[in-house]
Amino acid sequence: MLATLSDDFMPVLRPTVYVETSVVSYLTAKTSRDVVRLARQQLTREWWERRSRFELVVSYAVIDEAGRGDRAAAELRVAALEGLLELPLTEAVLKLADQLIAEHALPAKAQVDALHIAVAAVHGVNYLLTWNCRHIANAARREDIERTCENAGHRAPIICTPDELAEEDEDGNDG
Repeated sequence: MLATLSDDFMPVLRPTVYVETSVVSYLTAKTSRDVVRLARQQLTREWWERRSRFELVVSYAVIDEAGRGDRAAAELRVAALEGLLELPLTEAVLKLADQLIAEHALPAKAQVDALHIAVAAVHGVNYLLTWNCRHIANAARREDIERTCENAGHRAPIICTPDELAEEDEDGNDG
């Protein structure tokens, strides 16, 4: 069961990471023969093993997407999300998602991607972790995303992929 945000929610001291659906998809997918997909799977799995430094959060948008498609694969994705805090899709979130589309920070077909960004921004999440480089982790869109969030009174999360959020371990090795 996913945890939900309550009125007595206390801020966490660890940095927060919004886990977007593509990350959990790479985490739980069957090992790929495609070299790029395989690398992303490996990087995701390595990052996931070291996730305890962060407080991981999701939204209903992630849960809904994770539950779609092949039943067995969906069950693995949803199971990986168990125990993560679910941030609510508030009016402020929906409004910001609409603004991201209206101000062309994201294309109209990327409404769910706009929701992911809006949830993270409105709830003050530090990082949005994704492998969606077409619409979310896209350097050409970053400035527009940040400006739209700022104009709405929110700080955009740092949008990154698992390899960008890796850190060195005690021995100085990349994690």
